[in-house]
Amino acid sequence: MRRILIDSGILLSYYQQQEPLHQAVVAFFDQNAAQLITSPIYIAEVLWLLGDPGDPRVLAAQNHLLGAVSRGGIEAINLLPEDYARIAELNQRDADLPADFADLTLVTLSERLDIAEILSLDSDFAVYRRFRREPFRRVPLP
Repeated sequence: MRRILIDSGILLSYYQQQEPLHQAVVAFFDQNAAQLITSPIYIAEVLWLLGDPGDPRVLAAQNHLLGAVSRGGIEAINLLPEDYARIAELNQRDADLPADFADLTLVTLSERLDIAEILSLDSDFAVYRRFRREPFRRVPLP
């Protein structure tokens, strides 16, 4: 099965109707047959960025995302101890880039799981390189 990495920007655009690419992201999810993979760091980030769970709409979006992960529609791959060592290497190597921890978790997962395809609104993934300096293959939105 085809596997595609996703980041928080895609998930936020799915859940927030005011996002400019909301409709395109929803269309992608409706048509997608690939396994979507992310790190738990991005799940936590999206849950936080969605806002106050005291708002019923936010709570519904948060629970929908958690349900998607629990059903396997989105697979949140845990980091292994050696992944943290790789993240530290990337952090040092790419000190001149605007890399953040969440992004580096996806770079590391892409290497460990050998997944080059990514769906992201973050232009940084055009700059990041996988092990052996391979670029990511950006998946276009419909």
